[in-house]
Amino acid sequence: MTPSRTIAGEEPEHLTQAGRCRPQVDPLASSRAPGDPPWDVYLTGTVFLDIVFTGLDSAPVRGTESWARGMGSSPGGVANMAAALARLGLRTSLAAAFGDDHYGEYCWDALEQGEGIDLTPSRTVPGWHSPVTVSMAYEGERTMVSHGHEPPPEEPAPDCPPRARAAVASLTPGRRAPWIAQAARGGTRIFADVGWDETGAWDLAGLADLRHCEAFLPNAEEAKRYTGADCPRRAAHALTEHVPVAVVTLGAEGAYAVDRRTGEAAEVPAITVEALDPTGAGDVFVAGFVTGSLAGWPLADRLAFAGLTAALSVQEFGGSLSAPGWFEIAAWWRKVQSLPAPQQDPAALRRYAFLDALLPPVPAAAEVWPRRRAVPTIGFRPAD
Repeated sequence: MTPSRTIAGEEPEHLTQAGRCRPQVDPLASSRAPGDPPWDVYLTGTVFLDIVFTGLDSAPVRGTESWARGMGSSPGGVANMAAALARLGLRTSLAAAFGDDHYGEYCWDALEQGEGIDLTPSRTVPGWHSPVTVSMAYEGERTMVSHGHEPPPEEPAPDCPPRARAAVASLTPGRRAPWIAQAARGGTRIFADVGWDETGAWDLAGLADLRHCEAFLPNAEEAKRYTGADCPRRAAHALTEHVPVAVVTLGAEGAYAVDRRTGEAAEVPAITVEALDPTGAGDVFVAGFVTGSLAGWPLADRLAFAGLTAALSVQEFGGSLSAPGWFEIAAWWRKVQSLPAPQQDPAALRRYAFLDALLPPVPAAAEVWPRRRAVPTIGFRPAD
């Protein structure tokens, strides 16, 4: 893998936007050619305003008041994955409905101006208030309360997705999304995740759009329930009867993947981090895997990179704005190699040696590259 580094000033004009946290590496630079799709990844879904409380000693108890030691606000929902993809250098386009309230304005500006995400397919819906999720993080877990209303069905209209190398779809049991088949017919590679099946059916036939997908990325429990397997690794192999690449996340154990086309199987252990807020970690994992897939990396490297980006994200507030960029990944790699007694298993760290050819140099004055993080209060003007 030969790295291609793109400094902010060298970005294409249509990607240069005021205030953008620009990536320092273009992982696809060596494969870009005239006539390529204008976007690397297309997404559609619901954008929430996430309000996250951290530092709770336990779950809130009925009839009592709990005080959190930390708080942050950031765009959430599909914004988690959009920001993660953009921070990894992928040209990202998002179709979503935004409320015309202050929350909607904040989320729009944070994604378009702050992250350089294309919102051309998105719409502001008059009179519709933004969905909100309050997340409480404690003991490495989280509890969430959400509120929102369905936007008008014509807002936005994702049935005609823009040309893109890849798209990430969230499959819904028993429901088709017409844009998925249309994008796949146009040559877009579809990566899919899935939520908990509230119906309890756990029937793969209900995921009709899975046949259009290149990769499916459920967690261990979802994979076992959909396949009836008693082991997530066996479940991954069973899923390849329905989709070329199956990736099963194993929580603290890492992740396991199988590629039916090449016969490859890979398992990568999780790295050790101190988790502050797990919000959006699954989305960041998918973004890392998509990045490695589009760049043509080996399966094990894609899996390791996805796990690393997800692990780094849980050390910060918020889902979308906690996603790591290339300098933060480089700072982590430099730090873990310089520690006299690494906290990580040395064998596990050797799994990340492929990063040496990819990462930009970290400025000596900055162990962690400055990034915009979730803010406690929306509406404050940034300091001059």
